Amino acid sequence: MTTVRQYSSNLPGADAHPYRSGAWRPQTKEHTTRDMKVSGEIPRDLNGVYLRNTENPLFESIGRYHPFDGDGMIHMMSFCDGEVEYRNRFVQTDGLRAEVDVGHALWAGLAEPPSKSLRDGSCARGRMKDASSTDIVVHAGVALSSFYQCGDLYRLDPHTLDGLGKETWGGEFPAAGVSAHTKVDERTGELLFFNYQTTAPFLHYGVVSAERQLVHYVPIDLPGARLPHDMAFTPNYSILNDCPLFWDPDLMGRGIYATRYYRDMPMRIGIIPRFGASQEIRWFECESTFVLHWINAWEEGDDVVLDGYFEDDPSPRVATDSTVEAKMFRYLDLHSMKSRPYRWRFNMRTGQVTEGYLSETITEFGMIDQTRAGLPYRYVYSVVPTKGMFTFDGLIKHDVRTGSEEVLMFGNGVVGSETVVARKPNATDEDDAWLITFTSDVPNDVSNCLVYDAKALSAGPVATVQLPERISSGTHACWAAARS
Repeated sequence: MTTVRQYSSNLPGADAHPYRSGAWRPQTKEHTTRDMKVSGEIPRDLNGVYLRNTENPLFESIGRYHPFDGDGMIHMMSFCDGEVEYRNRFVQTDGLRAEVDVGHALWAGLAEPPSKSLRDGSCARGRMKDASSTDIVVHAGVALSSFYQCGDLYRLDPHTLDGLGKETWGGEFPAAGVSAHTKVDERTGELLFFNYQTTAPFLHYGVVSAERQLVHYVPIDLPGARLPHDMAFTPNYSILNDCPLFWDPDLMGRGIYATRYYRDMPMRIGIIPRFGASQEIRWFECESTFVLHWINAWEEGDDVVLDGYFEDDPSPRVATDSTVEAKMFRYLDLHSMKSRPYRWRFNMRTGQVTEGYLSETITEFGMIDQTRAGLPYRYVYSVVPTKGMFTFDGLIKHDVRTGSEEVLMFGNGVVGSETVVARKPNATDEDDAWLITFTSDVPNDVSNCLVYDAKALSAGPVATVQLPERISSGTHACWAAARS
């Protein structure tokens, strides 16, 4: 095993913060190793890389710390002909390098006003560090890490995690940055994205070619500043949203960025042709909610069908005498927000909207076989969220055709990650696939990479790879199959 680098940190040794301890205890070491304990057998037909982004702070925060403030750290497990290699690296953002240079935080985070930051920042609300700690995708053979409040895309070699600088798209990278969830259409090689900002036109939508050129970029009119987090696509359309949970404009005018849920406002879904002009977007009004993540979308006759997670209570109420932390972290409890799988159907000819639940199960962070993205699909693999905490206790295999669900729990004190789907060569069924996830076993202070057969979850993992140290809990992940 090789420890490539160890970073200095000024975080307290016995940190009591719930999102800098326990399952969220951050790391300061970067590793490269093939010398790992393997239980079971690594499938020889599993070839590619599993990448996961993690919020991993190095320095004590300026004021209150929110887990979304942590610095981006990418964890990678590569699979090749039955062999594995693990690496983890900090994303070398401008903000991380600046703070490492001075040895302390320079930017206040999500829970503090921008005025507390010691330096300017270019994210959607301004004066905030672009931590590039939210998502990761692979486009044109390069891994791209992103930040939820619109920032740069940082390029990494998906096999070595060597930094390759910022994405430029031939000098056309938008000044407003790119939001958390870009989408890669594996059939065309195109990358679809959006960004948002606090000044008109508030939203932009764009398309990047398989050759990394920005080929389409249009403004989208909105009534005001919004906080969209995700998007979806079909072969012909891209799907944007205007959810009624956004920064309170009155407070924003005073430099305070506090979200408010407008319960009497509908959620609006905007459907635009992939290369459509601004005026070609069609808006559909739906039941009021906030959708953090979409699952998939596809076309069916005159309909565009969209699956995602409907929150019954996007802004859970807490007692007036609750602590600031309780008020802040209520937005991290998927049980309190009552997040459930849901389906919307939009008729592009008549304008009719049909919507309803796919399941009563509280869940989120769904992953599908990415070769089915934009097409009809059958299975989604989502998380069992921990009650009262932003961690994942297990995995749910949901059959959206039959409604059946198979639940796998990781075990007492063990939390997992977004579980990626690696389609098997010559697969005939959609669940002819391997499922891969990182877990952190807090009581035993160990992390593993688990590989499951999607058709046999109850049989347990076919392979367990022990990592060199316990890793912090994290959010989004992706699978990139090896190119033949």
